[in-house]
Amino acid sequence: MNGAGNNSVTHLVIGEEAAGQRLDNYLVRHCKGVPKSHLYRILRSGEVRVNKGRVDATYRLQPGDSLRLPPLRLAERPVDEIAELAKTRVDLPVIYEDEALLVIDKPEGIAVHGGSGVSFGVIEALRRQRPQAKFLELAHRLDRETSGILLVGKKRLALTVLHDMFREHGAGADKRYLVLVRGRWMNATQHVKAPLLKYLTESGERRVSVDAEGKASHTVFRLLARWPEASLLEAQLKTGRTHQIRVHLAHLGFPILGDEKYGDFNLNKRLRPAGLKRMALHAWRMAFRHPLSGAPLTCVAPLPDGIRSYVAALDAATQREFAADNLQQILEHR
Repeated sequence: MNGAGNNSVTHLVIGEEAAGQRLDNYLVRHCKGVPKSHLYRILRSGEVRVNKGRVDATYRLQPGDSLRLPPLRLAERPVDEIAELAKTRVDLPVIYEDEALLVIDKPEGIAVHGGSGVSFGVIEALRRQRPQAKFLELAHRLDRETSGILLVGKKRLALTVLHDMFREHGAGADKRYLVLVRGRWMNATQHVKAPLLKYLTESGERRVSVDAEGKASHTVFRLLARWPEASLLEAQLKTGRTHQIRVHLAHLGFPILGDEKYGDFNLNKRLRPAGLKRMALHAWRMAFRHPLSGAPLTCVAPLPDGIRSYVAALDAATQREFAADNLQQILEHR
């Protein structure tokens, strides 16, 4: 579905290539350019039907399912944007690859998927770079501003297993992030279990806040280094809520350096001339079992130069108050 959209009801029959995929994920890919907030709205309202009945967004499609889509109006892309997009090439560092999955080190500033105002993302870049690939689908997501490990399924069965694994969280993948925060973090290890609630701002932007009515959320933070005005932490996700690390840290009074949604905006302005021009959050390590063989896999994405150089600048400006035993190993891993 491209161009200006479809002004009439669309009926689709689901083929083998989409078998097992969640309905909402299928719609995000199929309805290019339609904001996700709108797609979830038509799902909730029952305008999307499967086999003539209402289904939940998490429904997994089956071969032969009959899908009804209501009329959707999409914005036209300017001709010059289309021409520029055709020339775009993003080189994505590959950490691991086999016949079932691909693990990349996603750069900061690139969305994982086009849509919702973003015309080009990691998955589109991969499909363009690998036109011979029959199947490439995201196994999970990273915020646009976050860099690091991102898994992509190359087979439907592998993708389904990975999706199940990420839903299990603590019993599935062990996901670790490196994060620089404002302030002197004192606890060696701290479990944060503040519930998180998603909402939309007046402008339609997605936001998350700590709220008793929100979903259960659990992050484990470990102190790696501390300076008088900043700290380097490892964050381990036990659940996978939207913006979880960012909101938990902001709630505790330790906003992530460079975070333009939940951070210290005045501080962020001062950080740019000082050398930190991005959000200091990086998905650096993931341990999981191979989706087909079950063999244990551990992938590491080295700390990006933009964050590493700012850590060096902190060291040059002030003396470290604390350093974990494995700090240098983490900083120097390449």
